[in-house]
Amino acid sequence: QVQLEESGGGLVQAGDSLRLSCTISGRAFSIGSVAWFRQGPGKGREAVASITWSDGETLYADSVKGRFTISRDNAKNAAYLQMNSLNPEDTGVYLCGLRPADLSRYNSWGPGTQVTVSS
Repeated sequence: QVQLEESGGGLVQAGDSLRLSCTISGRAFSIGSVAWFRQGPGKGREAVASITWSDGETLYADSVKGRFTISRDNAKNAAYLQMNSLNPEDTGVYLCGLRPADLSRYNSWGPGTQVTVSS
């Protein structure tokens, strides 16, 4: 009964930056964590970054450490992904996922937003 929606994707050149947003709505619930995933052409889905809602602890994939920053706004029920120094390997559909506080896995997903990085 939770709905997530991403925004902020677009077409940029290598070295540019983008900021993605994930808005969360639906029936009353407690958020455990929110994560960003991406799926490139023919590459499958990979985890990019996650943030724990209660204390803001973050985790990053090695491929984006030092370039991407995940953050949250508890009052707005929103998560963000600041992406700097983008390269063509970052191209793909970016999705946000949600893990309820009482579950151990992500069970809700947004439809995704396209990020395309040209050489």
